Amino acid sequence: MISTDAVAMEDGDLLIGLLRRQPDAFTALVSAYQDRLFTFALRYLGQREEAEEALQDAFLNAYRALYRRLPPDRMQNLALKAWLYKVTLNACRNRARRHSPVTDDLTTAGELASDGADPALAGERAALRQALLGELARLPAHYRAAVILHFVEGLPYQDVAAVLGLPVGTVKSHVHRGALLMRPGLADWWRGERSKEVARDGS
Repeated sequence: MISTDAVAMEDGDLLIGLLRRQPDAFTALVSAYQDRLFTFALRYLGQREEAEEALQDAFLNAYRALYRRLPPDRMQNLALKAWLYKVTLNACRNRARRHSPVTDDLTTAGELASDGADPALAGERAALRQALLGELARLPAHYRAAVILHFVEGLPYQDVAAVLGLPVGTVKSHVHRGALLMRPGLADWWRGERSKEVARDGS
């Protein structure tokens, strides 16, 4: 498991490279964050093509901000991960205004492979993931963002609050109410999946 300090150090190195305008600094940022931000966009929008477009928009907006708009003193104190999620969320919201969220088959081959050679178990987990995505798509947008960021992406409430620009208490309320609107047990199931992932990363 990667510690919070290690993640902060990694983000610090990325920011130093961006501040110094080092060659490939932004490419390094994209490499570090593109998978997790795409996963977030996919689960928020529910459609792969829309998520890909939103992610392209997000990275373009991030590039413009980092290289043209943000002053160096603000960049030095930037909470990079929360800021990138916020930029991606804004891109997703812009897409969602034009298209209602739908759910494609979002279970990847990698997720199926993680269940080993048991096709029955893989199918069951894929069905649960698909059910979760359907429930997420039906949540009100403000609840959906909070639930995905906390339950699915595993961000602590403090980071979710930074992404959404809301007090921590409001975020907790949104997560709680959003989970209550979902099919009973699905949010708890996903929390269990996240715990397994963390345990595997730490092994």
